[in-house]
Amino acid sequence: MEKKIKKILIKAKRQVFSEVAGNNPSIFKGDGFDFVELREYNQSDDIKKIDWLITAKLQKPYVKVFKQERELNVVLGLMLNGSFYFGSKKFKKDVAAEIAAILGFSAIKNQDNFSYFIFADRIYNFIKPTKNIHAISRMCEEIERFDPLGKKADFNILTNRLYKIKRKSLIFIISDFLSDFDFKVLSKKHEVVAIIIRDRLEEEPLEAGFINLIDPEEKSSAVLELDGRTKKEYMKEIKRKDHLMYENFRKNRIRFIKIYTDEEPFIKLMKLFGQR
Repeated sequence: MEKKIKKILIKAKRQVFSEVAGNNPSIFKGDGFDFVELREYNQSDDIKKIDWLITAKLQKPYVKVFKQERELNVVLGLMLNGSFYFGSKKFKKDVAAEIAAILGFSAIKNQDNFSYFIFADRIYNFIKPTKNIHAISRMCEEIERFDPLGKKADFNILTNRLYKIKRKSLIFIISDFLSDFDFKVLSKKHEVVAIIIRDRLEEEPLEAGFINLIDPEEKSSAVLELDGRTKKEYMKEIKRKDHLMYENFRKNRIRFIKIYTDEEPFIKLMKLFGQR
């Protein structure tokens, strides 16, 4: 195992299993919980579980107690097309591996079923649902070995395959979402969470004059002048596309978050699921 992957795995495992994450069994929770009873609040309880109506009536803090109705089926869909071979701080592919490790360890910690798929222009790798913690190492090694250059993003292949999962699942789709997609049907069957990985230079490039740009999907190159006007037009267009993307997610009730290559993924994921 490469040193870089070992570092990612150790860091993610420490973050998920440490006390810093609090008493919650996982950074994410599904909807498979049944209400059992009310009991008096104690210091180890999450204040979010306090029933404020009962607390006001009885003049003592009470919390709702739930039992898990069923285990979650956690699925990671990684779209690792050519544009993932880029990064000014870290490669987007490495950030994807770190995010996948955090989500995988969280699923294992919560004793949920976990599986993953690596996509681009086709399905390149996958693992069947498991609770084996060694599957996280295998996944990160597969991401590290994967060469995204020359590969286009085909979201139709991704959505068609993930839709075929029979059991309702919590599906995380990890991509830079720079290509067209449609999760309308998928989000009706499963709970979908979109994790957008971007590098800041993709959204605000530097004015560099004449430069040779390489398309990582086509492996073609072109000389362009990146001046102030070109930069302004480019930023306007990417903001327009991102606005449409966000509206699409909201319309289909898909939770989403954008994580840049210079940010800490664990902190952003905790915020997404309301743990901090």
